[in-house]
Amino acid sequence: MRKVIGIGETILDIIFKDGRPTAAVPGGSVFNGMISLGRLGCQVEMISEIGNDRVGRFIVDFMRENGVESSHVAMYQDGRSAISLAWLNEHNDADYMFYKDYPNARLEVDWPEIEADDIVMMGSYFVLNPVLREKVRSFLSYARERGAFIYYDFNFRSSHRDEAVRLRADVLENLEYADVVRGSTEDLDNLFGRNDPDDVYVREVDFYCHHMVCTDAAGDITLLTPRLRKNYHVERIDTVSTIGAGDNFNAGVVYGLLCNDVKRDDLDTLSEPVWDHVIQTGMRFAAEVCKSFENSISCEFAGKESQG
Repeated sequence: MRKVIGIGETILDIIFKDGRPTAAVPGGSVFNGMISLGRLGCQVEMISEIGNDRVGRFIVDFMRENGVESSHVAMYQDGRSAISLAWLNEHNDADYMFYKDYPNARLEVDWPEIEADDIVMMGSYFVLNPVLREKVRSFLSYARERGAFIYYDFNFRSSHRDEAVRLRADVLENLEYADVVRGSTEDLDNLFGRNDPDDVYVREVDFYCHHMVCTDAAGDITLLTPRLRKNYHVERIDTVSTIGAGDNFNAGVVYGLLCNDVKRDDLDTLSEPVWDHVIQTGMRFAAEVCKSFENSISCEFAGKESQG
């Protein structure tokens, strides 16, 4: 079985609605997708770091309960697990406040075994953070040498927009490693100062990574490849929380790639019907996660998907 290996931040999200705490859910941009894939029965491993405290142990137990291998999660003694306060607005979109107390030594873990066409999922500021960059680069080089299929989610928040120029070389290096990249129109604007997916694909992405998916909050999704440019209409839905929507779109895309047994060498000749299935799976996952305060697809939904 092909493995899915995620590398990214692990955090506890405390979700507020109407000024009151409503839920406390383990999260992180890559982590959320890993939990969904674990619930689907995929072989999933997570590379991350967390404090050896009550929050950290709670999150590790949550991972194990949902089928995510945790042996590559560094549990540090000097510091505390990260926490975020997520304040939902009238559209159920979140505004975050983060509380982090990391040790000086970061990401002290051995890399997992990787076989050809195992899928590596990476994204957000975690893989650009100057403190972690050398270790992330080491892991990506190892993954590429082993023939991994690498999926990169920009997930670049406006809070880091003033760092975009300084981080540009690292963003482009990530694109060189990546086989598929996903970004929202907000990500594109924060990183490149423009949000038109066709323009960004031609000017910034295609030279490094030939396959890009662009999401636009509740708007349409755009697929751009050397052979295909296509829009997918997104139906409006009532939401409880949009936290994890993009993360689970990523999980759905990866699950669609696995279901269709798409390997790295298949991407350049992938047919339109297969791309349709992959993108539509991502759309279903994103819509599902918006129906609750969970950051991942429900176990019930996962059971139906894995049977279908």
